[in-house]
Amino acid sequence: MVGVGKLNTKLSEFLFDQVAMTHRFVVQIDLEEYDLGTWTKVAGLQVTWSKHKYRPGDNNDELIFPGNVEYPTIKLSRAASSKSANVQEWLKRTSRSHTVLSGGIHMLDYLGVPVITWELKQFFPVGWSISDFDSTSGRPAIETLELAHTGFLDDEKRS
Repeated sequence: MVGVGKLNTKLSEFLFDQVAMTHRFVVQIDLEEYDLGTWTKVAGLQVTWSKHKYRPGDNNDELIFPGNVEYPTIKLSRAASSKSANVQEWLKRTSRSHTVLSGGIHMLDYLGVPVITWELKQFFPVGWSISDFDSTSGRPAIETLELAHTGFLDDEKRS
């Protein structure tokens, strides 16, 4: 028979380590006056390594090594809202001056509790768009913000 303490532990693990279908993403940048708000979709949050091959001498064995790291642009999407004005103000401020920014993308669960954070070392906007306005479709206008970045892995540090 399972003890009450073990049952409560299992129940809390079940309740608090769930993956919900309603994740939200908060983008935080180190310019505190700009709150970019909550986003409903994030695309391009990935990393790839080029593969370097080496075949020593007349040996048939091929050695492979990890090469350069590549990060594609990140696309954030959401329904246009009052936070869209903050994004426009941020874009206006950063469009003509290169300011090195850092910050993070925080995934929140259905309760608003952070699940995981991807710390972006340097990023800047490379695109913004809004969907066509069509009041007959009954769908909100979707804004998309694209960010170029130098990575989210903290792999330069030597342990």
